[in-house]
Amino acid sequence: MSNAAITVHNLYRFFGPLQAVNGVSFEIPHGSVCGFVGANGAGKTTTMRILASLDYPTMGHAEICGINVTHHPAEVRRLIGWMPDHFGNYDNMTVLEYLDFYARALGYKGAERRQRIDEVMDFTDLVPLADRFSNKLSKGMTQRLCLGRSLLHDPQVLIMDEPAAGLDPKARVELKHLIRVLAKEGKTIFISSHILSELGEMCDSLLFINNGRIVHHGDSESLKKSTDLLGGVLYDVQLDGDPQALSDWAVLQPNIEFLESRKNGGRIRIDTEDPNKAADVLARMVKDQLRVVDFHREQRNLEDAFIDILANLEKNQPAFATPPPLPIEEK
Repeated sequence: MSNAAITVHNLYRFFGPLQAVNGVSFEIPHGSVCGFVGANGAGKTTTMRILASLDYPTMGHAEICGINVTHHPAEVRRLIGWMPDHFGNYDNMTVLEYLDFYARALGYKGAERRQRIDEVMDFTDLVPLADRFSNKLSKGMTQRLCLGRSLLHDPQVLIMDEPAAGLDPKARVELKHLIRVLAKEGKTIFISSHILSELGEMCDSLLFINNGRIVHHGDSESLKKSTDLLGGVLYDVQLDGDPQALSDWAVLQPNIEFLESRKNGGRIRIDTEDPNKAADVLARMVKDQLRVVDFHREQRNLEDAFIDILANLEKNQPAFATPPPLPIEEK
């Protein structure tokens, strides 16, 4: 049995000639929050639906807490909470009635059912909405209701497909807070989103997928500190004196590019991440009588890092790649 909460190995999914998932492999440890990033059509939702036992892989396998999702879907469904990007609700059914319906479907009875519904409604702040019709809620309220439904059976793993899509800033902050609370309680959360900055704040790791393939798996801090596509690093420089002196100086220096003026200085790009080179640049500034009061490396934003990864893949991809053969379905 795997020690990971989610294990995916050599996963393929074809829809006729369309290859939606192409040899995906990754593991997510227990109690962590992993962000799943990719453009529309990259394979995110297909991968998540397979993990939720709502679709079958063409080849490969996926496990939740060591249980194969294809061979034992009923066991897997007891372990996961599934929060899709769109979900159905019902006319003339209140929030309380909606959660009660699903609690009954999950097998809760009597006082235990009422207690579980109360706990979920309190956690997701749905108590004031108990008598509101479930199909008349705002987007943020609807997402809280969907989260509440997915938490009713106290799952170990939450799979959330674009839960922040369409939310206003306040609702996004509330959702982010709930996710971090759930993570502190030991739940494993696999969440997809187009808002990379928010994923970087709440996730322990990030998975980037492109054209059905995983192209990056790591923490957001390493991405922010990585170099740009050409191997360069940005630095913010602040001066005591005329900020124009920085651009005048930089234009005469090898391996340095002046990028942007700022109030008391500007941004420069050094063409290597070697910290010794950065120290040499700072020493030259001081030697050339620039009155430097601040010199620090800037972090890249996650959107730039993602775009650079895709650009690097495209650059190294053969012009006429032969498509892989259709894999043989596992028995």
